[in-house]
Parts: sequence; structure tokens; C-alpha cells
Amino acid sequence: MSPGGKVYLVGAGPGDPELITLKGVRVLSQADVVVYDRLVPRELLNYAKTGAELVYAGKQPRRHAMSQDEINELLVKKASQGLIVARLKGGDPLIYGRGDEECVYVRTHMIPCEVIPGIPSFIGASSEYLLPLGSRGYSRIFSVATGTVVGDQIIGSDRLKYILQATDSLVILMGARKLYRILGIVRETVGDSFPVALIENATTPESRITMGTVEELSSANIRASPPLLIYLGGAVKWRIHHENALH
Repeated sequence: MSPGGKVYLVGAGPGDPELITLKGVRVLSQADVVVYDRLVPRELLNYAKTGAELVYAGKQPRRHAMSQDEINELLVKKASQGLIVARLKGGDPLIYGRGDEECVYVRTHMIPCEVIPGIPSFIGASSEYLLPLGSRGYSRIFSVATGTVVGDQIIGSDRLKYILQATDSLVILMGARKLYRILGIVRETVGDSFPVALIENATTPESRITMGTVEELSSANIRASPPLLIYLGGAVKWRIHHENALH
């Protein structure tokens, strides 16, 4: 490894380009190589210095610009040349972003790796639509889960049922493709009247929220597209209760 090479995992935030940290901007402006994901606001690439190499590594269902192994190897290859590499990831690198895998891979090759946190999508959406995940009387306990494993043979629906019964508010990330399966499990566990909010493209100009009960949303034939956040329980109940005051 050439001296001076380093990898930074930079959280880009929830979608609004102004919600990146100052440290993240500084690293982008110093990086020789920027490897960025699909959900990263393109405006953030304007912070890259003149001449920096920009590499797109976005992933979509069944269609990846680069595999995870290829991304890992690219980070090591560039940093081994003595370059500063900014790995720009949507939200926070360590919340379902595979940043843990990338950092371990880089460090096993004796290359420094630093994680710069970002605002997670569910925090950005909670602020945008006033869905308080920590609220006295409504949401003293909240949980966050990924929809990519809900209902599969490894995890099954039992864990989701347990979480629904043990927490006040639940946010499910990456659940667009399994929305109706998730709503079905919610209905079986806590009933038709349980409050739900669906948020698409949080903190971006395309952001929108749809609220209702499990029964209402299950019968509404909603075609939610990723990135989708599914809010369940207390935070949504708070929002509904204070709806008049919010307008």
C-alpha cells in the first residue's frame, strides 16, 4: 500500500442535499475518488474537487452497477494507490448500508477506514412530517427494521409480530416490494384499525405521505415505490391526533 491512502464512509443523509454533515462535505472536497450510491443526491457531487474520479456504484433490485465484492475491491485498489476515497452512501453507512462490511474489508487490507455518520432516512422523514418516534404518552419505545427480510424463511413473520407487540412505534425500511405482506402481518397481530403512514422519497421534492389504518391502506391498491418508509403505531397516532394543529 502506498502511504497516505484512506477510505471514508460518508453518510449522505436522507435525500435533501443540505442534510449532509459539514465533515462529510469537507471529506468530499478533499477526496481523490468518490464512489457513490443510487440514492445519493447528485448535488453532493458538486462538492468533489476538480479532477476527482466519480464512480457510480448504485444498486437496484436485480440490477447492480457493481456487485458488493467489486465495490470492496475498488475501495482497496484506489486507497492502495495512496488516494483518498470517499464512499458516499445514502442515509447512514451503518444502518442497512453494508458500511460495516466495507470498512472491515478495507481494514483487513491494512488501510485506514473512517465512518462519517449521516442522518438516516427515517429520522429525516420523522422531522419532515412530524412523526415523533420518542413522545411521552405515544411512543416511549421505538424499533427500526428492514423489510427485505420480513416474511422470508430465515426470519419469518414471527419476529415482526413480536416487535409489534413489544414496541410503541415501528419503522420498516426497504419494504416497498413486500408492503402488502407486511400489512397482512400487522393486521393479524394488532388489528385492522392500527395506524400506518407510508412515506416515499423522504426529504426530496418528490416526497409524499399516505396515512390511514391497516384496513384502509390494504384496500387502497397503493403502488408505493422505493425508497419507502413504513411507520406503524404511536408516532402515526400522535400525528393523526394533532392533525388539526399541524395545518
